[in-house]
Amino acid sequence: MNDLIDSGKFITFEGIDGSGKTSQCELLVDYLEEKTVSAKMVREPGGDAISESIRKLLLHSDEKMSDRTEALLMVASRAQLTDKVILPLLIDGKWVIADRYADSTIAYQGGGRGLNPNELDQINNFGTYTLTPDLTFYLDLSVEIANNRMSVSRDRIEREGENFQQRVRDMYLSLCEKHQDRFILLDGSLKKEEIHAKVCEVVNERLLK
Repeated sequence: MNDLIDSGKFITFEGIDGSGKTSQCELLVDYLEEKTVSAKMVREPGGDAISESIRKLLLHSDEKMSDRTEALLMVASRAQLTDKVILPLLIDGKWVIADRYADSTIAYQGGGRGLNPNELDQINNFGTYTLTPDLTFYLDLSVEIANNRMSVSRDRIEREGENFQQRVRDMYLSLCEKHQDRFILLDGSLKKEEIHAKVCEVVNERLLK
């Protein structure tokens, strides 16, 4: 799928809850627009009317949800977002900045829930037409600091606890090691302005030549 996209670029931000991904996405979109690059931010799960409906079910359902159901709903939301929002923008030459993408399923449902990462890769590929980000910024942060940053009101997954979040973090670090060509590991404990400066430096070097 990436071969069909010419000038559009796809950048994702990953990290455990509370790592500061959303702020970095917003800062990067503003920076790109200053550079006269047309960019749009999307979030996961969500970003499309159908995907947002799935988000409500995933994050705010009071019913007990099986781990496989959670994984499939995540990919279903992603499939809709990819097909209806991300791919049309990329094909049109726009840049897409995503607050989470397919790596989140490997980290949360693979690392956190203990599902088979290879099987999750397969359903991710099916749902995304094998679309892969050009760059992925992973904001690494200790579970303790991340928890202190989060609000008291937490969604269903944020309430899973520190052991769950640590497993997610460990899987993210494994992904960084596995996909060194794509992943950029950043210290999430730095000030957001410092992180943003590092993000811009990488984007300028790798994608804005």
